[in-house]
Amino acid sequence: MIDITKKYKTRTGVDVRIYATDGGTEYPVHGAITYDGKWFPRDWTATGTTFEDNTQCRDDLIEVKPRIKREVWVNVYPGGIVNTRYTRADADDDATSDRIACVKIVIDCEEGEGL
Repeated sequence: MIDITKKYKTRTGVDVRIYATDGGTEYPVHGAITYDGKWFPRDWTATGTTFEDNTQCRDDLIEVKPRIKREVWVNVYPGGIVNTRYTRADADDDATSDRIACVKIVIDCEEGEGL
């Protein structure tokens, strides 16, 4: 079911605005899609498809999940032992003399990815 509080794009990546999810008939989701900077009205099934028979279409709704962006620093030690800190300074402060590397890792993924 489409949730009015979530963000959506079309299957082809076009921006979407959802106005209502409780409209009548077999197309209860009402909103608009943008083309060339202009908004055009559109409606969808309760599951976000353009057609009632669920045939895939370029204007079907796809949920846009929030992105998680983090930078962490990993102290690497012999034998595969690591510890992770949020700043380089913290990694340096926590390092012991046998550290063989301090690696910056940038995490950029969708919420829930890999679960």
